[in-house]
Formats: sequence, structure tokens, C-alpha cells
Amino acid sequence: YHPAPLSEKSPTDTFVVEISALYKLPVNYSIASGDEKGYFIIRPSNGIVRTSKNLKVEDFPVNFKVRATDSSNAAIFNEVEVRVEVIDENNFPPVFPSSLLEERLPENSPATEIVQLKAQDNDTGRNAFLTYGILNGHGLKFRINETTGILYSTAPFDYEEEPTEYQVVVYAEDDGIPEKKRGYCTVVIKITD
Repeated sequence: YHPAPLSEKSPTDTFVVEISALYKLPVNYSIASGDEKGYFIIRPSNGIVRTSKNLKVEDFPVNFKVRATDSSNAAIFNEVEVRVEVIDENNFPPVFPSSLLEERLPENSPATEIVQLKAQDNDTGRNAFLTYGILNGHGLKFRINETTGILYSTAPFDYEEEPTEYQVVVYAEDDGIPEKKRGYCTVVIKITD
């Protein structure tokens, strides 16, 4: 048996799987081995397995054996293996060390690197895999490398002809399950004369 994966946030008493033995007489179901940490309970009469406590994702997958025993003769039984997996939920959004940065950019600079932004995510695996983007790019004056988080200008600025300050809102987005989460940082770019 390989039931659908459970969320690490599954409450106690969550249905896991129903084990069913084909036999002419009533059988008693029990967990024979493999559930050393006691995550599961089984109803002896119907083979329904449920969780018995909160799940710790680092303890999974768990393989345990369920035994079906002839209710009148304990020497007659059979066993089946059950494999239960647990999904690591996306618990944390990405966080930038500072939500506001100030950078200076001399006018007439060619397209150039302004700053590298780096967010942290306290999840693991794909839940912590980050990509970067710009929420408002002021036309196409700025771009960000979605992998490295480096923010670039795309053309020179003219101090006399254009605004002397830009606020670029950058986000980091994780690749989380079941939903992606974002963190934000505002970069104030001051054009200098």
C-alpha cells in the first residue's frame, strides 16, 4: 500500500489508508512492525489506519507492516507493507535582510550592476528555492537576474532631464508547496550629478 502523501500539518486522527484482507472468516488487523515512533493506529476490526500524533517530516518516509490475523487462530496470518510519505509544507516566506536599501548611481553610467539582493528562506528543498523579480521596473530602466538577485540599470540616466530618484520594489519568491510565498525589498536609487 502506498497511500497519498500526508501534509506535515495533518492533525492527529487523520485517515491514512484502509487495509483489506480477503478471507472467509473475520480477521483482526494490527501494526506488526516498522512504526517504532508510534505515528499510526489501526482499528483491529476494519483495518483503517489513522495518525496518532503530529508528524515530523524528517522521520518520513515510514514503511510499516500490517498483519491480518484469523480471529479464531493466531497462527494463521498474513502481512502487507504500507509506505507513508509526508510533504514538507511551505512554512516561511523569503525575507530580505533589510526591507529598504539606498543606492547611488552616477548619471550617464552605462547599463550597470547596482546591487545584489539576497533573501533567506527558512524552509528546505524546493520550498526554499528562490527566484527574484521586479514589481515595478519604471518602464524598462531596471532589470534583475532572477537567479542571482543582481539588480541592473539598463541605460544611462540624465540627472537634468529625468527624475533623480527611483523606488524599485524587488521580490523574492519561493517554489513552495502548496503555495508560493514572496518577500519584498524596496531599493531607492538616487541618480547623482
